[in-house]
Amino acid sequence: MTRRLFAALSLALDALLVNAAFLGAYFLWFRGAPPSFNFGPYLALWPVLTLVYLAAGYVYGLYSPERTQSAWTVGRAAFMAVTVGTTATAAISFFAGTDFFSFSRAVILIAWALQITLLVGWRTVALRFTPIRWPEQRVLIVGAGSTAAELAHGIAHRAAWGYRVVGLVTRSQEFGGASQPSDAGASAVPVLGTVADVPRLVREYAIERVIVASPGSLRELVEELALSEESGVHVEVVPELYEIFIGTVDTVVGDIPLMELTKATTPPWYPPFKRLVDVVGSLVLLVVLAPLILVAALAVLITMGRPVLFIQERCGRAMKPFRCLKLRTMVRDAERVSGPVLASDADPRITPVGNVLRRFRIDELPQLANILVGQMSFIGPRPERPFFVDQYVRDIPGYRERFKVKPGATGLAQVSGGYATTPERKLKYDLIYMYHQDLLMDVQILVETARVVLTGHGAR
Repeated sequence: MTRRLFAALSLALDALLVNAAFLGAYFLWFRGAPPSFNFGPYLALWPVLTLVYLAAGYVYGLYSPERTQSAWTVGRAAFMAVTVGTTATAAISFFAGTDFFSFSRAVILIAWALQITLLVGWRTVALRFTPIRWPEQRVLIVGAGSTAAELAHGIAHRAAWGYRVVGLVTRSQEFGGASQPSDAGASAVPVLGTVADVPRLVREYAIERVIVASPGSLRELVEELALSEESGVHVEVVPELYEIFIGTVDTVVGDIPLMELTKATTPPWYPPFKRLVDVVGSLVLLVVLAPLILVAALAVLITMGRPVLFIQERCGRAMKPFRCLKLRTMVRDAERVSGPVLASDADPRITPVGNVLRRFRIDELPQLANILVGQMSFIGPRPERPFFVDQYVRDIPGYRERFKVKPGATGLAQVSGGYATTPERKLKYDLIYMYHQDLLMDVQILVETARVVLTGHGAR
């Protein structure tokens, strides 16, 4: 059984049991015949109440198997989740209106006891009797000292959940290249190499998690992983004090805190919300801006001739190519002699009309069609050509990271940097956006984009 399947089954079963407890409470309190006056409010509110209880269960870790490893941890999590759900039930029934005052308070209290019993009961039975086997989670530890030994020992206690330490790696200067760790407590775990070997070891041993127990190795490790193709591995670090000041502890192994560096900071509801905004916004703007796009297309046709549209292959999410649409701003066959080159300030290939279109970003408006079909988003890293992507992935550490999200018609790099700033600087802005994006940041970028479009400032 996978962790995702465990969570899905737990959610479904909890939803049934929470409502079964309410029905049981009505049966017990009203001796099998609840009046419609009292039962009606529950029937009206049960979908909302179910979501409240499931949300509380998620908050307290009922759907994370690693956080419910014993009857005690299960009981504590269920008690907190049900208590929060019960408090919310009373509050919802109070604020929902006078018709809901008949939601029996006695039923709510009886349901509280039944829900705790049922949620703890099925999990305790599952822990004791169900032969669940979790898929193996292979862990590589960076460091070979006492902290690494404690981590290896703590992870060994999670073997029931599929965790297994494959080996240790050291910094190249640590232990003089010794083949065994200096700490006897970790002697059962082999040393597989140095930090430089991490990308290869991730591939060879199918590593899912890399835990950095040696802080001095962190920067070197991040660079090694960024240069490799193993960008999907989870990287965690035993934090120093200054790292705790700027981050939050995500989990604890034994009594050692860990911070995840590869954790997505975007809330799970935001990507579908952003897609909805992309669809609605692109449709509206295509209709509203159709006259402007038509005028700009006629200007290109009159001054430069055909083609009016410039269609070019770009790399999208997961480096998947797509055909990006723009209004043509350069002379025809601009790269026939030079080959693929980036545009620069005062580029002689850009026509006078093209210069105006670029200054106010009007040439980008056809990309609303790319947004509508899902190839792009309003906001994200700008899509780049495969020719340059191959170079940047090879030469710029971390460049592959930007392809974890859809490219955007505008982005933090476009409103913060110049039109022709360096790829390295653009990457920094792209990564800042990727790991910190939220509604407020997107609104700020859109406002800045509007300022650039209306004033032409920042286009160069």
